[in-house]
Amino acid sequence: MKNYIPNTWKDLDTHYMKALDTDWYRMLVKLQNLLSVETMKFYEKKGIDAIHLPVTTGSISSPMGRGSDSSPVKIKLEGVETYLADSMQFLLEYGCRLVDKGVYYIMPSFRGEKADERHLCQFYHSEAEIKGDLKDVMTLIEQYIKHLSKMIVKKLGPELKEMIGDISHIEKIANYKGHFPKVTFDQAEKELKKAHPKDIEKYIEYNEGWRNITREGEKEIMRLHDGLVWITNYDILAVPFYQRFDEKLKGTTKNADLLMGIGETVGCGERHANYKEITDSLKQHEVSEDEYKWYINMKKIKPLNTSGFGMGTERFFMWVLKCDDIRNMQICPRFNGYNIIP
Repeated sequence: MKNYIPNTWKDLDTHYMKALDTDWYRMLVKLQNLLSVETMKFYEKKGIDAIHLPVTTGSISSPMGRGSDSSPVKIKLEGVETYLADSMQFLLEYGCRLVDKGVYYIMPSFRGEKADERHLCQFYHSEAEIKGDLKDVMTLIEQYIKHLSKMIVKKLGPELKEMIGDISHIEKIANYKGHFPKVTFDQAEKELKKAHPKDIEKYIEYNEGWRNITREGEKEIMRLHDGLVWITNYDILAVPFYQRFDEKLKGTTKNADLLMGIGETVGCGERHANYKEITDSLKQHEVSEDEYKWYINMKKIKPLNTSGFGMGTERFFMWVLKCDDIRNMQICPRFNGYNIIP
């Protein structure tokens, strides 16, 4: 049932009129509303506080250097150069030092790359930072995904089934018992090598000093694990500098990506807790301390063990709606380099 996906974004001049008569966008509004309402209810029960943060920052919030997959959006505001936030994770870490358990938000994110089937220039982030370790935040994410899935089935199940034909993938997560399957990056690489010994480089990207998984690799490892799997412990240089090193698995970090739907939908990690850890990591990633002096100082003045995650809401909705192009997830499209009305 692929014909239910509108693809009206392909004509930006007519999209806004066509979308008004499309069930797809009516459903998207309902999903956005459900996610906003149920996210608040979920965190309220956890004692995790909402925090309101700005969308601009004087320092780059998309970490530069090795391990970064994003570029910043620089603007001039009243003659002052500033950046639109890709993530306010660093300020979520700051917020953790003001509350008992943790903080969260759902807010816009901006990226400098061009949009494609997996990436948007402007999207919404559901992010949280809590006091605790990687295991704690992974458990929180699983509970969050299960809660959203249950509410989607309960409140929108019949409508969704009529639209997309089958919602068994959502029902499966809504009723999922225990933790989601999990493999380390090393284990994922072994599984992919076993399945594809002659063309492993299609699935694993090999760089000098670090590895990463390709889009095809994500698809294949999901296939091997029935559509849902965590990959943990990426190489240190494959992730941004703020992820804490794992002393038990040398050369890796305490991070994890949850693969579902199109691929990586949630990214999480445990953060460096103190001044020495963060400065050592910056050196290893060859990132200047200049842009992050306040962040380093915070770790020096008030060290704290926190972990956090970010979920692109549009990628989550892609999984819900079984759609393979994220450009269908914006009610009002926004692409870098285009002046789009409305």
